[in-house]
Amino acid sequence: MIDLVWKLFSQTGNVETYLLMKELESEPQGLDEDMGSVNNLESLPVDSNM
Repeated sequence: MIDLVWKLFSQTGNVETYLLMKELESEPQGLDEDMGSVNNLESLPVDSNM
């Protein structure tokens, strides 16, 4: 994932993409199942104002 973000940054020069890469690098690699799973959408907050 970090390689993808780096490639995007190197092609665009977008500072926010670089900051995202640094944030991803600083996150611990061993996340809990419910915190690290992209497929676990039930725990996300729902905006009922839509």
